[in-house]
Amino acid sequence: MGKTNIRSCLLLVGILLCLAAGSLEAVGQVKVRLSGKVTDREGHPVEQATIAIENSSTGCYSHTDGRYELMVTPGRHVVVVSFVGYETLKMPLRIDGPTTQDFRLKESNVGLGTVEVYGKSQTQKLKEGVFAVNALDVKALASSLNDLNSLMDRTTGVKVREEGGVGSDFDLSINGLSGNSVRYFLDGMPLDSKGSGMSLANLPVGIIDRIEVYKGVVPAHLGTDALGGAINIVTKQEKKNYLDASYGIGSFHTHKADLNAQWVERRTGLIVRPTVGINYSKNDYRMKDVEVWDEEADAYFYADRKRFHDDYFSLLGQLEIGFADKWWADAFFVSGSYSKTDKELQTGSVQTVVYGMAERQTDAWNVAARYRKRDFLVEGLQLNASLSHTWDHSLTVDTAYRKYDWNGGYIVSSRNEITGNKRSMRHYKRPMTLVHANADYALNAHHGFNLDYSMNRTGNDRYDDLDTDFEPSNDILTKHITGLSYYQSFFDDRWNNTFFVKDYVNHANIRQTDSGATTGSNNVRGSITRNYWGYGIGTRFTLAAPFAVKASFEHSVRLPIARELLGNGTTVYANVALEPESSDNVNLGFFGTWRPAAGHTLYYEANGFLRNVDNFIQVQVIEKEGMMQYQNVPAVHIKGMEGEVRYDWQNRLQLSGNLSFQDARDQQQYKTDGKPSATYNNRLPNRPWLFGGAEASYTFHNVGLPDSRLRLNCNYQWVHWYFLTWEAYGSYENKSRIPTQHICNAGLSYSWKNDTYSLSLECSNLLDETAYDNYKLQKPGRAFFAKFRLFIN
Repeated sequence: MGKTNIRSCLLLVGILLCLAAGSLEAVGQVKVRLSGKVTDREGHPVEQATIAIENSSTGCYSHTDGRYELMVTPGRHVVVVSFVGYETLKMPLRIDGPTTQDFRLKESNVGLGTVEVYGKSQTQKLKEGVFAVNALDVKALASSLNDLNSLMDRTTGVKVREEGGVGSDFDLSINGLSGNSVRYFLDGMPLDSKGSGMSLANLPVGIIDRIEVYKGVVPAHLGTDALGGAINIVTKQEKKNYLDASYGIGSFHTHKADLNAQWVERRTGLIVRPTVGINYSKNDYRMKDVEVWDEEADAYFYADRKRFHDDYFSLLGQLEIGFADKWWADAFFVSGSYSKTDKELQTGSVQTVVYGMAERQTDAWNVAARYRKRDFLVEGLQLNASLSHTWDHSLTVDTAYRKYDWNGGYIVSSRNEITGNKRSMRHYKRPMTLVHANADYALNAHHGFNLDYSMNRTGNDRYDDLDTDFEPSNDILTKHITGLSYYQSFFDDRWNNTFFVKDYVNHANIRQTDSGATTGSNNVRGSITRNYWGYGIGTRFTLAAPFAVKASFEHSVRLPIARELLGNGTTVYANVALEPESSDNVNLGFFGTWRPAAGHTLYYEANGFLRNVDNFIQVQVIEKEGMMQYQNVPAVHIKGMEGEVRYDWQNRLQLSGNLSFQDARDQQQYKTDGKPSATYNNRLPNRPWLFGGAEASYTFHNVGLPDSRLRLNCNYQWVHWYFLTWEAYGSYENKSRIPTQHICNAGLSYSWKNDTYSLSLECSNLLDETAYDNYKLQKPGRAFFAKFRLFIN
């Protein structure tokens, strides 16, 4: 089916939905808002309390600040408020219009019997929305989780491919699109606002509440130009005093320490949140079967050797100060942060090229402010606004005229290690200014609007302390993205629709001129401004609790980022002639939750997707130099399916399994010279296309110590083999391929005194398999990690 036909069909669906919405609005029953706050006897907010209308299916959970909001039919109702450890409260209310009612719960010493749950958690609501999205509860795993990459890699439709050990570069794909096609956010702001060295791998786990993984179609309120999807990391926002500290130690001289805390000054309500995260590893794991030179035999042979130049260190320090639940703001915070990473470089993009002295250092300062207010100026209008500025500086040191091998020895060379040019100390200063504003207006119980604006301005001041041939420049990239959404809800929230449009404005001022033939700066220079449009729809209909269907479509645009357009100063050449990507993304799926008996819950979902991408941006590896460059591929089509099943018994036994198929093929039939392309209809190289996993865990209560829990878990990850380069090149037998992967991990965690103390042990790659990943670079073998956590609430 061509793109024109796809768009015409989806436009027709959108028109029909709008017509249906108009008729339903006429017959829909008017509802009014019931809102307020749930607290304990001391006035502390109670999170996740159930607020429900008796003898109905209407209900919700309270938020982290204790606030709740329900849409109910006018009349007399009995409101039921309950939470584990508190007495259930029942209050008769006469509700004729918008009503505010607070509830105060009393602690209960009576054992809890059967609890009827009316509402849904935030993660469940996201999964059951109109978009294809996974929601991962991180807070429940904070005691045993070491980094976010391992959790993301076990998620349906997501594959994380690391280039080495702790702190190595990695590639994360969602439904076949990866790399910079996927955008990362921290509480709705781009993650790289904390510095270019910050990533999922080194972000402190203890500060995170949940992760939202949007697949293909990204809602307009995130204010981004993502093509393949987006990952939004949501931090904890409880209004209470706590101290959360952890320390971990593992194989290959790995150490991790996190500290985050919160102090609430009771008289003024001032909130102070300090955060510190530290990671260090030598990454001296053993490389298997690498080429080593034998002087006596005057030939290469294959042997096992330890990595000798791969130390990694990262630091994040942040202080956030502000207020919550004031008449003038639901939340107002200002923050300052500093991040630093030091990384020794062991290899380029191929492991036959070995470095022994090159290294990369980054450091970044950030200041930011954010503001949130419900009923801003008028009832029903919520405003979220944020402002951020980052001073980001990276330095790549490449001053050794040496050529190393896996023995750790070297021969004197006439060129540096990475680029093969003069000695270099390359600086990249990339100041980033971010502005984001979102206004959400609930017109009534059935209709609402959302207006979003974001601006991202990134500089690129580059210079070299040693290489006199390098030409300094100061390039500028600026993006303005505006999104407007209209959303609907009918039949007691059983049918939801969202329609949105996005406007993308891209401004680039290219001033660099060096290596013009390679980087394209001979043809592209100066100030350029371009405008693009995107649009989409999403719908979800619940037939019954065990079965619902959803579909979504987006025509999206992704603008090249600084790394793609301007290089990274080490292993990536600039390509200032890159064009933006555009794609038609379609998702269709069904899901449901089935409770066959008390204590038994089965959740399932299955999705199919299409991604028709024009000007696909793909990294090309120059194997001889160990360098990379991003280039446009005229067209790529991706289709696939994925499925997941999860079973839970009394919050003790959890079983899950998932399988993903992602078929991405080159659609360039003819080259620019008119000759047929040998790679036409080939699968894209260096991308897994079939993978899956399974996981099992069991929790024992009151083992050894009172108020304790022992959790045992294991998981298995499988990846089908795939080609490293285009399958059309060379003979089938001699093609370089990344072999099938079978990776097993196991762990246990023990907590006592109601999670005040916890200890976890993990063994990754339990069977010590030789694991290859991105660009066929070896990952560590069997590794152990132990973590102790102290949480004082």
